[in-house]
Amino acid sequence: MEPKQSKPKSVAQRRVYGKRRANAPRAVFDQGSPMRETRSRTQHVDPVENLQAKLAQVTIDNDTTHQPDNHAWPPHIERKQQQELAETPPDESSPSTTENTSDTPTTQSSIESSFEEAPKPKQCETMVEVRICPETPEKLPQITSDSPAPKSEFTSEDREKPSTTSSYRRRAERKKTPAPRRSSGVVHDSKASDYVGPILSEALSPIAAQGIQRFDSWASRSANMFDVAKLAEGSYGEVYKLHLREEACRPVVSKSKLAKLKSYGDGVFKVVPLRAKSGPGSKKFTTIDEIVSEVKMLKYLDPIPGFARFREIHVVQGRFPESFQNAWDHYKMTKDDCINPNPSNKRAYPDTQLWAIVEMDDAGCELEKFAWSSIFQIYDIFWGVAMALARAEEYAMFEHRDLHLGNVCIRSTREDGCMDPPTELDVARQPSSSGFGISSLETTIIDYSLSRADLLLTNDPTGLTEVASSDLDKKQLFDAVGQDEDEIMQRNTYRYMRATLYTGCPIETEKTTDIPGIWAEYSPRTNLVWLLFLLQSLFKNRKPEASPTQPQRKALASCSPNKMTLKPETAKGKDQNLAGSLVKERQTKNAHAGISRLKQTLEDRLKAVLELLDLEHGHEDMCCAADLVAYAMDSQWLDEQDFF
Repeated sequence: MEPKQSKPKSVAQRRVYGKRRANAPRAVFDQGSPMRETRSRTQHVDPVENLQAKLAQVTIDNDTTHQPDNHAWPPHIERKQQQELAETPPDESSPSTTENTSDTPTTQSSIESSFEEAPKPKQCETMVEVRICPETPEKLPQITSDSPAPKSEFTSEDREKPSTTSSYRRRAERKKTPAPRRSSGVVHDSKASDYVGPILSEALSPIAAQGIQRFDSWASRSANMFDVAKLAEGSYGEVYKLHLREEACRPVVSKSKLAKLKSYGDGVFKVVPLRAKSGPGSKKFTTIDEIVSEVKMLKYLDPIPGFARFREIHVVQGRFPESFQNAWDHYKMTKDDCINPNPSNKRAYPDTQLWAIVEMDDAGCELEKFAWSSIFQIYDIFWGVAMALARAEEYAMFEHRDLHLGNVCIRSTREDGCMDPPTELDVARQPSSSGFGISSLETTIIDYSLSRADLLLTNDPTGLTEVASSDLDKKQLFDAVGQDEDEIMQRNTYRYMRATLYTGCPIETEKTTDIPGIWAEYSPRTNLVWLLFLLQSLFKNRKPEASPTQPQRKALASCSPNKMTLKPETAKGKDQNLAGSLVKERQTKNAHAGISRLKQTLEDRLKAVLELLDLEHGHEDMCCAADLVAYAMDSQWLDEQDFF
């Protein structure tokens, strides 16, 4: 007896601190290709060829029972033929069709068929006569599964003949349940579908939830509308970005659909190879439970400012399509950090490889690939991440546990998207009592594959929560040493984090015996361990700040002998101009001095944070990111409006 499948549990949303931008519309992969509607209207289909193809699928029952002339089709077969023909696209060149630009066809046809009786019928000599009778939409009845059978031109006497009724009844029993129509992009493998079922249950759109899709078919929906570029890679897999090709979309996409695609923005796709259930590949790659845990956290943390925006989860099978493979090859040729095996290598990935594709909003540039130099940038990056962690702690008892520079993305909120350090004019235009927000940089925390969170279930009457976490002791994170200073500092942070969870003291990094299930427990001080690593990295890798450029003075011109003396009026005007320039110069010096003092103030605050978070001599009452943010508000390093 098969075990009863439990209904998937959904999670409830709690109160969110901070303001979040409106959700981006999901326009690319929710309803298939945006060009599908255009193709269906413009593609030429010959009705005769289409009808021949349908007749080729008709199975003729070789019954030895005598068939009379002009017998009627059984009701269920005649109704099915009318429905199939109603779905046939009309031929625009045919005079019997009416031009229509709406999505619902207005021209339908009915099929009436009869067998010609022969003296001695043979199997290969059965004749079929088909007549297409166009009717106007007003006279054509609406055919549904519950409506009675359409009326035939034959008499009731022909219908009541016992020799034909029994034959039709037997056919009706055999064809009572028609076979479902299969989509060309879906992989029909029941075992594989059951294996990835927990991932598919987290999908939002019907297309993504219907089953495993072929990788090439999935990618073809947007191949002509988006450019694919590889952004990064890691032990989990690859990250790609799709950028809209607006000019290529104009001829084939309507204005409304193009507007939706533009508002959709650039999408980021995390392509993760899934571990096989058995056989080759069953000991490597990401497990089903790990992907499900990450997707649940993505969906649950989506409302929190400072966290990635989730769009969709897809499961595909097969080799990389051409667009993604070309993006991988270009990354290999232009970057020096390409370590993952080539997706086209059959030894690395079989033809039946399953992939989970997590679709998210574009969060900007990874911090490790960004050159920061201004203290305004450092201040906004650090406190942006700290406040996001504080919100997530209050919302879901969240720990990130892998907050290196590659898992923090930044983007500019300026209209032109410029990410340069703010000028003195920018500082003057964006007055801030706390000093936060002057650089116009917005931070986003990504990648929750190692994270931990409590998910509040909506359909649980007891109000219990589901813990989403990953066993980090199986990840081999704590034995690596690192090759350079930055990597050594990151590897040490993993050990500090483990010691914080196991012993409560981060500096006791001696390896202890693994405790099963301990990584499901909540220890928010690990967030402070990673915030210390982040702030140390920001100071350590800061680039020299360029000095403000001074306007070049004009060269002195030789004095004309005819202008040796000045008129009294002219001299008076010169004195006024000189006085005005002195006032401006004094104001400029005061502005320079004020900005310099503000920079020093922000730097002193962050250095004080380093002392608060020191692993050995830090503040005793500092236990989580929310404590640090509350301390910053009490010290007027942050305003309440920066957080709430």
